[in-house]
Amino acid sequence: MADVTITDNTGRSRFEVSLEGHTAFAEYRLRPGVIELPHTVVPPAFEGKGVASALARHAFAYAREKGLKVVPTCEFMAGWVKKHPEAHDVVDPGCKAELGI
Repeated sequence: MADVTITDNTGRSRFEVSLEGHTAFAEYRLRPGVIELPHTVVPPAFEGKGVASALARHAFAYAREKGLKVVPTCEFMAGWVKKHPEAHDVVDPGCKAELGI
């Protein structure tokens, strides 16, 4: 399930993927120069299929494109960025020590 279409639902402040009548999403909070990623939800039927990772890649790419630093307070997002050094450059410097990166 690597090819999913991710949309930015600005009204709900989240990146979304529609899956067979269900919605997976990664919430975000924008502040000047920062995007916080506090919560990610994937319907049980789609867990383990790369949907959350696709949302993470999208969120970090969005931050890079917009010149934002990421504060990954969501447990999944924090774990994801630890495993992806190519995304470390967009992590907020104040979070790096806590994340161990």
